Amino acid sequence: MQNHKDLYNEINSIIITLVRVSLVDHQIFPSYIQTGINNFQIGPSSGKDLSIVLKNVEYTDTYKAIDENKNYILKMLDGALIQFMYRYDNSILTYHRLAFFPSPFLEHYQNEPEIYETDEIYADIIERNILPVPIRFDYDPASYREIDHPRCHLTLGQFKNCRIPVCSPITPSVFIRFILRSFYNTAFKKFSNDLDFPISLFKEDITASEKKLLHVSINS
Repeated sequence: MQNHKDLYNEINSIIITLVRVSLVDHQIFPSYIQTGINNFQIGPSSGKDLSIVLKNVEYTDTYKAIDENKNYILKMLDGALIQFMYRYDNSILTYHRLAFFPSPFLEHYQNEPEIYETDEIYADIIERNILPVPIRFDYDPASYREIDHPRCHLTLGQFKNCRIPVCSPITPSVFIRFILRSFYNTAFKKFSNDLDFPISLFKEDITASEKKLLHVSINS
């Protein structure tokens, strides 16, 4: 299990690596804020999570607000926004929100299509039939209700009650590997040596009843 300093360094390492292989259009290194004695928050420099505030809002408006307020850590070449936010209280992880907001516009592709069409690493992001669906991994034990609100869960789209149980909180390296392998697979394979992030895991935090449901699990 990682402490807050290791986790902060891991996010920075991910940013540097993705910039080096030119998969990122813009990056904002995370803030590292001490909010109390042994209490820390790591996340967007604004210190806010607008994805929580923007409820019951059209996805395009949610995306625009997060983009315009620079409430993200990474902006990928196709415009997708990636958030990392973690909170530690008394040096114990008490919350995280890891989010992927695909661009509903693909503005870069529309403006300079020849760049994308001649480079194989963009093959995954210019298909015309792609439907942008936001993805979140939340860890929120304070709101825990067995099965109805697992401590850690995956939400697909903006469905209010979509909470797929996840075996444990998710580290930055696990999350970014999932995003790259799932949505940028051509680039992930092309730069496999550079994108071979070390796997670090948190302790399992799922109940036996939740394990009986279809759930997300990862082992070292």
